[in-house]
Amino acid sequence: MKALIALLLFSGLQVGAQDMQSCPMHKEHMKAASRHQADVEKHGDEAMGFSHDKTTHHFRLYSDGGAIEVTANDSKDSQSTQAIRSHLTHIATMFSNGEFSIPMFVHDQVPPGVSVMKEKHAEISYSFEELPTGGRVRIKTTNPDALKAAHDFLRFQIEDHHTGDTAEIPADR
Repeated sequence: MKALIALLLFSGLQVGAQDMQSCPMHKEHMKAASRHQADVEKHGDEAMGFSHDKTTHHFRLYSDGGAIEVTANDSKDSQSTQAIRSHLTHIATMFSNGEFSIPMFVHDQVPPGVSVMKEKHAEISYSFEELPTGGRVRIKTTNPDALKAAHDFLRFQIEDHHTGDTAEIPADR
């Protein structure tokens, strides 16, 4: 029975992949996605002051908010480490003031959750925390609407930056 279910699931995945490939617009969709990703990376490098190729981003969801983490890939890359810390300190200040122009520039759109995060900025705390090769902006709130907005924002970041981070809130947090 388990083998039959596995076979049916696998067959369904193959049919779905074939359907996508046979879509007359598939190549155009793939080109647009590739262009968007290149734009996100280019705008990100410009806005952040360091290369995405030399750093790793993570977006974490927690029960009280979440975090934006950036670290240098090379522990000896003090230039990237310092640029990360400077940028994230700036982001924490900007977000605390309800200013989200950098993520809007990077993504060429208003990310989900931003309008509520602007409106509720006084009910959300943004603090910079140093990491050994970079830093993190810790986002915390007790307001349910602000919490949902922060989670929506972080989930969008996970998807648009292709970080592979979980969009789920860990049970132990």
